[in-house]
Amino acid sequence: MSNRKLNVFLPLLFAVVLALGMFLGHKMPGSNNGGATVFFNKPNRGPLQEVMDLIKAKYVDSLNTDDLQQEAIEGILAHLDPHSIYIPPAELQRVNEDMEGNFQGIGVEFNITADTVNVISVLSGGPSESAGLQTGDKILKVNDSLIAGNNITPDKIRKLLRGPAGSIVNTVILRQQQQLKVPITRGVIPLYSVDASYMAAPGVGYIKISKFSATTYDEFMKAIRGLEKQGMKKLVIDLRQNPGGYLDAATRIADELLEDQKLIVYTKGKDFPRTDYKTKRPGMFERGALAVLTDEGSASASEILAGAVQDWDRGTIIGRRTFGKGLVQEQYDLDNGGALRLTVARYYIPSGRSIQKPYGKGLDYDDDIAERYHHGEMVNKDSIKITDTVPYKTASGRRVYGGGGITPDIFMPFDTSRFTPTLTAIYTRNTFSNFAYQYYTSHKEVFGPYKDAATFAKNFQTTPALMDDFKTYAKKDSVPGLDHLNAKDEVEIRNRLKAMLARQLFRTEGYYEAINAADPVVKKALEVVEKEKN
Repeated sequence: MSNRKLNVFLPLLFAVVLALGMFLGHKMPGSNNGGATVFFNKPNRGPLQEVMDLIKAKYVDSLNTDDLQQEAIEGILAHLDPHSIYIPPAELQRVNEDMEGNFQGIGVEFNITADTVNVISVLSGGPSESAGLQTGDKILKVNDSLIAGNNITPDKIRKLLRGPAGSIVNTVILRQQQQLKVPITRGVIPLYSVDASYMAAPGVGYIKISKFSATTYDEFMKAIRGLEKQGMKKLVIDLRQNPGGYLDAATRIADELLEDQKLIVYTKGKDFPRTDYKTKRPGMFERGALAVLTDEGSASASEILAGAVQDWDRGTIIGRRTFGKGLVQEQYDLDNGGALRLTVARYYIPSGRSIQKPYGKGLDYDDDIAERYHHGEMVNKDSIKITDTVPYKTASGRRVYGGGGITPDIFMPFDTSRFTPTLTAIYTRNTFSNFAYQYYTSHKEVFGPYKDAATFAKNFQTTPALMDDFKTYAKKDSVPGLDHLNAKDEVEIRNRLKAMLARQLFRTEGYYEAINAADPVVKKALEVVEKEKN
């Protein structure tokens, strides 16, 4: 009986389903243009892509549409924030190398004078040292390319020298008027971000961080362990002119300085839910006096680290107001080999303040630093413009400010008197560096006794004879006023010469250990931490 009833109602059921299907099909997008269009309908390209396609297909003359596309992309991004940028394919490798903390090449530093490539430093343990290259060598040929006297540029020589690790680059060098063929097997070359770490005073360590890359945390930990073995109880971290980098590097270092379960920073955006970054583990330096040095070149990750230290009253911020970059970027690879670095959120440090300075509405973001200088902020703390009037408080209740970087606890003015016509000419002509290279290569025997940067910084003296040699050299560079130096310029030149010669011997470690001995900001930091109890 039930089967017969089912047989009666099946045709009716099929009819209902068919009618419902026809009704739904009529209501679906594309139903009025033929069923096939539902599955093969062209996507909406938008007017920008339509214009590009028409130009490429119909324009009267041949055009490089890649250049047009790049200009169009940059034009769109110009209406966003200052840190959303397009990275062309030709630049992406260099950008990534800088952030990853290494590249593949031969491991030398060079300069170019009079169309000659001079080796000014050979990386210890690197491919060039293994092949026998020395400071003072002149590179004449790379593989089949003659480079000496051939209008060579730094970018061109880097492209010739860099290549996959394990590959061989054949060079011809000039050493003491003799040409030598030197094959060099390329390797992975580290790009260090901790430029110096040394004991700046009894019990006081100093660490200079130039950027926050993928290797910065490991470099920092190595530096901390080395300083603790030398008896470090107090620490100065120098973030001046550090433009930032990876957030992870800054938060991991902050974790070594702050107690557990403290907020370091949080990020939040329109389509980017709040994400908190907190300390997770016992740190290497949670106790002990701490000073962090900042200036107008300290940005992004530098401001996060300095801001967390300030907001938790963990240490003293010394120097000048930081840059004011509190925007978070994510990088997206594009099909053409380039990348889009797009702002997706803002940084907020523990007190709740955003460190991003204002942009848009007619403000010239790129000229902000120059405006600070002309406004007097670089020399007078009272001239700092506080753009965010919301009262923020540190953990102990101290008043701090947002809306444009981290304002230091102790202000140190910029020394404008350093830029006399004589010193300006020396800096702009790169005279210090060029002279140091020439003097070192022709007086190597003088530097033999100095086995490390500390010994050099303590014992080397800029003698009157060395000063006379420098003045003679600088006059050939058309530097004015060398015969009538004021006392301040004389001291500046002596200090800078010593630091540049230290760099020739011991790279950035030597430079900072020598130059910091006369740096008023470092001196102030030592004074502050030495007064504090451990």
